[in-house]
Amino acid sequence: MEGASHPVLFPITELIYFHQVGGPMDQRIWNDVEDYFTCNIVKQETSFSNALRRQNEEGLPPINVPPTQRKLLYLLAKMINARKILEIGALGGYSTLWLAKALPEGGKITTLEINAKRAGIIRDNILSAGLADKVEIILGPAKETLLEMAERGASIFDMIFIDADKENNPEYFDLALRLSGPGTVIVIDNVVRNGKIIEDGDGDPSVMGIRMSIEIAKKDERIESTVIQTVSGKGYDGFMVVRVNN
Repeated sequence: MEGASHPVLFPITELIYFHQVGGPMDQRIWNDVEDYFTCNIVKQETSFSNALRRQNEEGLPPINVPPTQRKLLYLLAKMINARKILEIGALGGYSTLWLAKALPEGGKITTLEINAKRAGIIRDNILSAGLADKVEIILGPAKETLLEMAERGASIFDMIFIDADKENNPEYFDLALRLSGPGTVIVIDNVVRNGKIIEDGDGDPSVMGIRMSIEIAKKDERIESTVIQTVSGKGYDGFMVVRVNN
């Protein structure tokens, strides 16, 4: 609602229809459509497919979003001519590969990962893809790393992708803005949560963290934002796209 000071939330009983979407028939169609577009226009490299397979073999959570959405990150990075990218949360490095591929000669992506096993998988996947010269992996808690970067005046990033623990999204977002400049694009993943973002009474820490991030986007006059809702074999979700104004 225009001019409203608080988000509009709905009782869970009024949102039953959300949970009827995404049943077996929907999931099958979403998977088939995803496969169709992946095969026809995404044209994923073999090393990228191998990276996904290795993540599964290593027992990492199967939470990667589809190739079409990661190709979108790649295209966004190319559209803004990004030379310096920051990634907060990397899992097995699938998004890292797409973003690194978008970089020109001399470009660099810095990826923050808290888990040593995952960082090792990321490193191996990057080496296999021939992109090691474009990627820097920093192991440790993202909030601590981001704060240290902000306090020492690290140079501005052209693009920032946030895809880590959602309860800490407000801190990640705030620190990302400190590492941004005019024209920086910030993408925050998984902001819809199968519609839970608007369910009144949902106290899930991940949902609360996303709502606080939405409040930052709502109130900060330095930025412009929108949200894209998505469906795929992974379900119903979405991502927020932010641009820092000149």
